[in-house]
Amino acid sequence: MKTVQLVKHKNKDWEYVIEKQELKEPLVIVFGNRYLLEADSIYEDIRSLFPDGHIIFGSACAEISSDTVNEESITETAIEFEKSNFLIKTSNVLNADLDSFKTGDDLIKQFPKEGLKYVFVVSEGSFINGSQLTKGMSASTGDNLVITGGLCGDDARFEKTLASYNENPKEGELVAVGFYGETLEISFSIHGGWTPFGPERIVTKSEGNTLYELDGQPALDLYKKYLGDKAKDLPGAALLYPLNVTSTDENQSIVRSILNINEEENAVILAGDIKENSKVQLMMTNVDNIANASERAARQALEYRTNKPDLAILVSCIGRKLVLDQRVEEEIEEVIDVLGKDTVITGFYSYGEIAPFHGEMACQLHNQTMTITLISE
Repeated sequence: MKTVQLVKHKNKDWEYVIEKQELKEPLVIVFGNRYLLEADSIYEDIRSLFPDGHIIFGSACAEISSDTVNEESITETAIEFEKSNFLIKTSNVLNADLDSFKTGDDLIKQFPKEGLKYVFVVSEGSFINGSQLTKGMSASTGDNLVITGGLCGDDARFEKTLASYNENPKEGELVAVGFYGETLEISFSIHGGWTPFGPERIVTKSEGNTLYELDGQPALDLYKKYLGDKAKDLPGAALLYPLNVTSTDENQSIVRSILNINEEENAVILAGDIKENSKVQLMMTNVDNIANASERAARQALEYRTNKPDLAILVSCIGRKLVLDQRVEEEIEEVIDVLGKDTVITGFYSYGEIAPFHGEMACQLHNQTMTITLISE
Protein backbone atom coordinates (compact mmCIF):
# COMPACT_ATOMS: atom_id res chain seq x y z
CA MET A 1 0.00 0.00 0.00
CA LYS A 2 1.33 3.43 -1.00
CA THR A 3 -0.08 6.66 0.37
CA VAL A 4 0.15 10.41 -0.11
CA GLN A 5 -1.51 12.93 2.20
CA LEU A 6 -2.02 16.67 1.68
CA VAL A 7 -3.68 19.48 3.61
CA LYS A 8 -4.94 22.79 2.24
CA HIS A 9 -5.75 25.51 4.74
CA LYS A 10 -7.99 28.42 3.83
CA ASN A 11 -6.26 30.81 1.40
CA LYS A 12 -3.09 28.69 1.33
CA ASP A 13 -1.50 26.17 -1.05
CA TRP A 14 -1.46 22.39 -0.63
CA GLU A 15 1.07 21.07 1.89
CA TYR A 16 2.30 17.47 1.85
CA VAL A 17 1.86 15.66 5.18
CA ILE A 18 3.13 12.44 3.60
CA GLU A 19 5.66 13.07 0.85
CA LYS A 20 4.73 13.10 -2.80
CA GLN A 21 5.10 9.93 -4.89
CA GLU A 22 3.51 8.50 -8.01
CA LEU A 23 0.34 6.50 -7.40
CA LYS A 24 -1.60 4.34 -9.85
CA GLU A 25 -5.41 4.76 -9.84
CA PRO A 26 -5.51 5.64 -6.14
CA LEU A 27 -8.51 5.87 -3.87
CA VAL A 28 -8.53 9.56 -2.90
CA ILE A 29 -10.45 10.32 0.30
CA VAL A 30 -11.16 14.03 0.71
CA PHE A 31 -12.62 15.43 3.94
CA GLY A 32 -13.05 19.16 4.36
CA ASN A 33 -14.83 22.21 5.65
CA ARG A 34 -18.24 22.50 3.98
CA TYR A 35 -17.68 26.08 2.79
CA LEU A 36 -14.41 25.09 1.10
CA LEU A 37 -16.01 22.04 -0.55
CA GLU A 38 -18.67 24.30 -2.09
CA ALA A 39 -16.07 25.96 -4.34
CA ASP A 40 -17.01 25.41 -7.99
CA SER A 41 -13.49 24.25 -8.84
CA ILE A 42 -12.97 21.81 -5.97
CA TYR A 43 -13.31 18.59 -7.98
CA GLU A 44 -11.06 19.84 -10.79
CA ASP A 45 -8.50 21.02 -8.21
CA ILE A 46 -8.24 17.53 -6.72
CA ARG A 47 -8.37 15.89 -10.15
CA SER A 48 -5.32 17.92 -11.22
CA LEU A 49 -3.34 16.35 -8.37
CA PHE A 50 -4.50 12.78 -9.09
CA PRO A 51 -5.65 12.56 -12.74
CA ASP A 52 -6.51 8.83 -12.56
CA GLY A 53 -7.76 8.88 -8.97
CA HIS A 54 -11.11 7.70 -7.64
CA ILE A 55 -12.07 10.77 -5.61
CA ILE A 56 -14.63 10.70 -2.81
CA PHE A 57 -15.65 13.80 -0.87
CA GLY A 58 -17.24 14.29 2.53
CA SER A 59 -17.85 17.49 4.49
CA ALA A 60 -16.51 17.34 8.04
CA CYS A 61 -16.63 19.13 11.38
CA ALA A 62 -12.82 18.78 11.27
CA GLU A 63 -10.42 16.45 9.47
CA ILE A 64 -8.00 13.96 10.98
CA SER A 65 -4.58 13.44 9.39
CA SER A 66 -1.46 11.50 10.31
CA ASP A 67 -0.14 14.28 12.52
CA THR A 68 -2.98 16.53 13.65
CA VAL A 69 -6.60 17.68 13.52
CA ASN A 70 -7.29 20.24 10.78
CA GLU A 71 -10.07 22.85 10.82
CA GLU A 72 -11.28 25.26 8.13
CA SER A 73 -9.26 23.20 5.69
CA ILE A 74 -9.30 20.23 3.30
CA THR A 75 -7.38 17.03 3.96
CA GLU A 76 -6.93 14.44 1.24
CA THR A 77 -5.43 10.98 1.53
CA ALA A 78 -4.57 9.09 -1.67
CA ILE A 79 -4.05 5.33 -1.38
CA GLU A 80 -2.76 2.90 -3.98
CA PHE A 81 -3.76 -0.66 -3.14
CA GLU A 82 -1.15 -3.12 -4.45
CA LYS A 83 -2.77 -6.46 -3.54
CA SER A 84 -6.48 -5.67 -3.37
CA ASN A 85 -9.21 -3.95 -5.36
CA PHE A 86 -12.07 -1.61 -4.60
CA LEU A 87 -15.36 -0.54 -6.17
CA ILE A 88 -17.26 2.67 -5.44
CA LYS A 89 -21.05 2.98 -5.48
CA THR A 90 -23.31 5.92 -4.71
CA SER A 91 -26.90 6.63 -3.75
CA ASN A 92 -28.88 9.73 -2.84
CA VAL A 93 -31.47 9.83 -0.07
CA LEU A 94 -33.25 12.75 -1.75
CA ASN A 95 -33.92 10.50 -4.75
CA ALA A 96 -35.40 7.84 -2.45
CA ASP A 97 -38.01 10.15 -0.88
CA LEU A 98 -35.94 10.25 2.33
CA ASP A 99 -36.39 6.50 2.87
CA SER A 100 -33.16 5.85 4.78
CA PHE A 101 -33.65 2.07 5.13
CA LYS A 102 -34.19 1.66 1.39
CA THR A 103 -31.22 3.94 0.64
CA GLY A 104 -28.90 1.79 2.77
CA ASP A 105 -30.26 -1.47 1.40
CA ASP A 106 -29.96 -0.34 -2.23
CA LEU A 107 -26.46 1.07 -1.70
CA ILE A 108 -24.93 -2.18 -0.45
CA LYS A 109 -26.85 -4.35 -2.94
CA GLN A 110 -24.95 -2.67 -5.79
CA PHE A 111 -21.73 -4.50 -4.83
CA PRO A 112 -20.92 -7.95 -6.25
CA LYS A 113 -20.92 -10.19 -3.17
CA GLU A 114 -18.18 -12.60 -4.19
CA GLY A 115 -14.96 -11.70 -2.40
CA LEU A 116 -16.39 -8.55 -0.76
CA LYS A 117 -14.46 -8.11 2.50
CA TYR A 118 -15.40 -4.68 3.80
CA VAL A 119 -17.39 -1.51 2.98
CA PHE A 120 -16.51 2.03 4.05
CA VAL A 121 -19.42 4.50 3.91
CA VAL A 122 -19.40 8.29 3.74
CA SER A 123 -23.01 9.38 4.17
CA GLU A 124 -24.66 12.76 4.00
CA GLY A 125 -25.65 13.85 7.51
CA SER A 126 -28.56 16.28 7.11
CA PHE A 127 -31.54 14.27 5.87
CA ILE A 128 -30.58 10.70 6.69
CA ASN A 129 -31.99 8.72 9.60
CA GLY A 130 -28.75 7.02 10.57
CA SER A 131 -30.22 4.11 12.46
CA GLN A 132 -32.54 3.24 9.56
CA LEU A 133 -29.62 3.59 7.15
CA THR A 134 -27.50 1.10 9.09
CA LYS A 135 -30.42 -1.32 9.42
CA GLY A 136 -30.91 -1.17 5.65
CA MET A 137 -27.22 -1.78 4.97
CA SER A 138 -27.12 -4.73 7.38
CA ALA A 139 -30.34 -6.20 5.97
CA SER A 140 -28.84 -6.47 2.49
CA THR A 141 -25.88 -8.49 3.79
CA GLY A 142 -27.59 -10.66 6.38
CA ASP A 143 -25.32 -9.11 9.05
CA ASN A 144 -22.39 -10.88 7.43
CA LEU A 145 -20.21 -8.00 6.24
CA VAL A 146 -18.13 -5.45 8.13
CA ILE A 147 -19.38 -1.92 7.36
CA THR A 148 -17.94 1.19 9.00
CA GLY A 149 -17.95 4.90 8.23
CA GLY A 150 -19.73 8.05 9.30
CA LEU A 151 -22.23 10.81 8.62
CA CYS A 152 -20.80 13.98 7.10
CA GLY A 153 -20.69 17.10 9.24
CA ASP A 154 -20.96 20.87 9.06
CA ASP A 155 -19.22 21.95 12.27
CA ALA A 156 -21.81 23.00 14.88
CA ARG A 157 -23.90 24.83 12.25
CA PHE A 158 -26.10 21.88 11.19
CA GLU A 159 -27.03 23.72 7.99
CA LYS A 160 -26.12 21.21 5.28
CA THR A 161 -23.66 18.43 4.52
CA LEU A 162 -22.03 17.37 1.25
CA ALA A 163 -20.59 14.21 -0.31
CA SER A 164 -19.79 12.86 -3.79
CA TYR A 165 -17.76 10.54 -5.99
CA ASN A 166 -15.82 11.99 -8.96
CA GLU A 167 -17.87 15.19 -9.08
CA ASN A 168 -18.37 18.33 -7.03
CA PRO A 169 -19.85 17.54 -3.60
CA LYS A 170 -23.63 17.78 -3.30
CA GLU A 171 -26.46 17.34 -0.80
CA GLY A 172 -28.16 14.03 -0.01
CA GLU A 173 -25.34 11.89 -1.42
CA LEU A 174 -23.93 8.67 0.03
CA VAL A 175 -20.70 7.07 -1.16
CA ALA A 176 -19.61 3.50 -0.38
CA VAL A 177 -16.23 1.89 -1.08
CA GLY A 178 -16.25 -1.90 -1.29
CA PHE A 179 -12.93 -3.67 -0.77
CA TYR A 180 -11.94 -7.02 -2.31
CA GLY A 181 -8.76 -9.05 -1.78
CA GLU A 182 -7.56 -12.39 -0.38
CA THR A 183 -4.91 -10.83 1.85
CA LEU A 184 -6.99 -7.88 3.01
CA GLU A 185 -7.25 -7.72 6.81
CA ILE A 186 -9.84 -5.49 8.49
CA SER A 187 -10.36 -4.85 12.20
CA PHE A 188 -12.31 -2.20 14.08
CA SER A 189 -13.38 -0.96 17.48
CA ILE A 190 -15.43 1.80 19.11
CA HIS A 191 -15.34 3.48 22.51
CA GLY A 192 -17.09 6.52 23.96
CA GLY A 193 -15.92 7.50 27.42
CA TRP A 194 -19.26 9.04 28.51
CA THR A 195 -20.90 8.38 31.90
CA PRO A 196 -24.66 8.31 32.62
CA PHE A 197 -25.95 10.55 35.41
CA GLY A 198 -29.26 11.61 36.93
CA PRO A 199 -32.55 9.70 36.98
CA GLU A 200 -33.39 7.03 34.43
CA ARG A 201 -36.58 7.87 32.55
CA ILE A 202 -38.93 5.93 30.27
CA VAL A 203 -39.71 6.99 26.71
CA THR A 204 -43.49 7.31 26.77
CA LYS A 205 -43.94 8.89 23.34
CA SER A 206 -41.66 8.80 20.29
CA GLU A 207 -41.85 8.43 16.55
CA GLY A 208 -38.79 7.48 14.49
CA ASN A 209 -35.97 9.70 15.69
CA THR A 210 -38.23 12.26 17.38
CA LEU A 211 -38.59 12.07 21.17
CA TYR A 212 -41.80 13.66 22.46
CA GLU A 213 -42.24 12.50 26.04
CA LEU A 214 -40.26 11.09 28.95
CA ASP A 215 -42.26 9.77 31.91
CA GLY A 216 -45.32 11.42 30.35
CA GLN A 217 -43.70 14.88 30.35
CA PRO A 218 -42.59 16.92 27.28
CA ALA A 219 -39.04 15.87 26.45
CA LEU A 220 -37.83 19.35 25.49
CA ASP A 221 -39.10 20.87 28.74
CA LEU A 222 -37.20 18.28 30.76
CA TYR A 223 -34.06 18.79 28.72
CA LYS A 224 -34.20 22.56 29.18
CA LYS A 225 -34.66 22.08 32.91
CA TYR A 226 -31.46 20.03 33.11
CA LEU A 227 -29.47 22.45 30.96
CA GLY A 228 -30.50 25.52 32.98
CA ASP A 229 -28.78 28.64 31.61
CA LYS A 230 -27.27 26.60 28.78
CA ALA A 231 -30.75 25.94 27.34
CA LYS A 232 -30.53 29.20 25.39
CA ASP A 233 -27.73 27.61 23.33
CA LEU A 234 -29.83 24.69 22.10
CA PRO A 235 -29.49 22.62 19.96
CA GLY A 236 -25.70 23.03 20.06
CA ALA A 237 -25.51 22.78 23.86
CA ALA A 238 -27.20 19.37 23.72
CA LEU A 239 -24.07 17.87 22.12
CA LEU A 240 -22.40 18.12 25.52
CA TYR A 241 -25.19 16.08 27.15
CA PRO A 242 -26.19 13.14 24.94
CA LEU A 243 -28.64 10.42 25.93
CA ASN A 244 -27.82 6.86 26.97
CA VAL A 245 -30.61 4.76 25.44
CA THR A 246 -31.39 1.20 26.54
CA SER A 247 -33.94 -0.37 24.20
CA THR A 248 -36.08 -3.37 25.12
CA ASP A 249 -34.89 -5.30 22.05
CA GLU A 250 -31.15 -4.46 22.07
CA ASN A 251 -28.43 -6.23 24.03
CA GLN A 252 -26.33 -3.09 24.51
CA SER A 253 -27.22 0.51 25.31
CA ILE A 254 -26.41 3.09 22.66
CA VAL A 255 -25.58 6.81 22.82
CA ARG A 256 -27.78 9.26 20.94
CA SER A 257 -26.97 12.91 20.25
CA ILE A 258 -29.67 15.54 19.99
CA LEU A 259 -29.32 17.19 16.60
CA ASN A 260 -32.28 19.57 16.72
CA ILE A 261 -35.30 20.69 18.71
CA ASN A 262 -38.97 21.28 17.86
CA GLU A 263 -40.26 24.12 20.01
CA GLU A 264 -43.85 23.82 18.71
CA GLU A 265 -44.18 20.18 19.74
CA ASN A 266 -41.83 20.37 22.75
CA ALA A 267 -39.78 17.57 21.19
CA VAL A 268 -36.13 16.76 20.56
CA ILE A 269 -34.80 15.24 17.34
CA LEU A 270 -32.09 12.62 17.68
CA ALA A 271 -29.46 11.33 15.27
CA GLY A 272 -31.19 7.92 15.18
CA ASP A 273 -34.41 6.18 16.17
CA ILE A 274 -35.59 6.01 19.76
CA LYS A 275 -38.26 3.46 20.61
CA GLU A 276 -41.08 3.83 23.10
CA ASN A 277 -40.49 2.07 26.45
CA SER A 278 -36.73 2.54 26.08
CA LYS A 279 -34.89 3.73 29.19
CA VAL A 280 -33.01 7.02 28.88
CA GLN A 281 -30.35 8.78 30.95
CA LEU A 282 -28.33 11.93 30.37
CA MET A 283 -24.57 11.51 29.94
CA MET A 284 -21.50 13.64 30.56
CA THR A 285 -17.73 13.35 30.14
CA ASN A 286 -14.41 15.20 30.36
CA VAL A 287 -11.24 15.52 28.28
CA ASP A 288 -9.35 12.72 30.04
CA ASN A 289 -12.21 10.23 29.66
CA ILE A 290 -12.51 10.97 25.94
CA ALA A 291 -8.77 10.62 25.32
CA ASN A 292 -8.65 7.39 27.33
CA ALA A 293 -11.58 5.96 25.34
CA SER A 294 -9.76 6.66 22.06
CA GLU A 295 -6.69 4.85 23.36
CA ARG A 296 -8.84 1.86 24.36
CA ALA A 297 -10.47 1.78 20.91
CA ALA A 298 -7.04 1.70 19.25
CA ARG A 299 -5.77 -1.09 21.49
CA GLN A 300 -8.91 -3.15 20.99
CA ALA A 301 -8.79 -2.73 17.20
CA LEU A 302 -5.20 -4.05 17.24
CA GLU A 303 -5.92 -6.92 19.59
CA TYR A 304 -6.51 -9.85 17.26
CA ARG A 305 -4.75 -8.66 14.12
CA THR A 306 -2.24 -10.84 12.28
CA ASN A 307 -0.54 -8.00 10.42
CA LYS A 308 0.39 -4.44 11.31
CA PRO A 309 -2.19 -2.00 9.87
CA ASP A 310 -1.18 0.12 6.87
CA LEU A 311 -4.13 2.48 7.18
CA ALA A 312 -6.37 3.66 10.04
CA ILE A 313 -9.69 5.40 9.35
CA LEU A 314 -10.85 7.38 12.37
CA VAL A 315 -14.38 8.75 12.73
CA SER A 316 -15.03 10.76 15.87
CA CYS A 317 -18.07 12.79 16.90
CA ILE A 318 -18.67 16.54 16.82
CA GLY A 319 -19.75 16.30 20.48
CA ARG A 320 -16.34 14.96 21.47
CA LYS A 321 -14.67 17.80 19.58
CA LEU A 322 -16.74 20.37 21.48
CA VAL A 323 -15.75 18.85 24.82
CA LEU A 324 -12.07 18.61 23.88
CA ASP A 325 -12.05 22.16 22.45
CA GLN A 326 -8.43 23.40 22.35
CA ARG A 327 -7.23 19.92 23.35
CA VAL A 328 -8.91 18.16 20.43
CA GLU A 329 -5.61 16.70 19.19
CA GLU A 330 -5.15 14.73 22.40
CA GLU A 331 -7.48 11.90 21.41
CA ILE A 332 -5.73 11.57 18.04
CA GLU A 333 -2.32 11.56 19.72
CA GLU A 334 -3.48 8.70 21.95
CA VAL A 335 -4.39 6.66 18.86
CA ILE A 336 -1.09 7.46 17.12
CA ASP A 337 0.85 6.39 20.24
CA VAL A 338 -0.87 2.99 20.14
CA LEU A 339 -0.74 2.37 16.38
CA GLY A 340 2.72 3.79 15.74
CA LYS A 341 3.98 6.31 13.20
CA ASP A 342 4.06 3.75 10.34
CA THR A 343 0.27 3.56 10.14
CA VAL A 344 -1.25 6.26 7.92
CA ILE A 345 -4.17 7.95 9.64
CA THR A 346 -7.12 9.64 7.98
CA GLY A 347 -10.63 10.48 9.13
CA PHE A 348 -13.04 13.16 10.22
CA TYR A 349 -15.31 14.53 12.94
CA SER A 350 -18.86 13.56 12.11
CA TYR A 351 -22.56 13.79 12.94
CA GLY A 352 -22.64 10.04 13.60
CA GLU A 353 -20.34 7.03 13.49
CA ILE A 354 -21.13 3.77 11.67
CA ALA A 355 -19.71 0.49 12.98
CA PRO A 356 -20.78 -2.74 14.66
CA PHE A 357 -20.39 -3.13 18.39
CA HIS A 358 -17.08 -4.83 19.18
CA GLY A 359 -17.38 -8.56 18.56
CA GLU A 360 -20.50 -8.18 16.41
CA MET A 361 -21.11 -7.86 12.66
CA ALA A 362 -24.33 -5.84 12.24
CA CYS A 363 -23.42 -2.18 11.72
CA GLN A 364 -25.06 0.40 13.98
CA LEU A 365 -25.28 4.17 14.18
CA HIS A 366 -23.33 5.54 17.15
CA ASN A 367 -22.91 9.01 18.59
CA GLN A 368 -20.16 10.40 20.77
CA THR A 369 -17.73 7.57 19.99
CA MET A 370 -14.29 7.18 18.47
CA THR A 371 -14.60 4.57 15.73
CA ILE A 372 -11.36 3.09 14.40
CA THR A 373 -11.04 0.85 11.32
CA LEU A 374 -7.64 -0.70 10.60
CA ILE A 375 -6.75 -1.96 7.10
CA SER A 376 -3.76 -3.89 5.78
CA GLU A 377 -3.07 -5.80 2.58
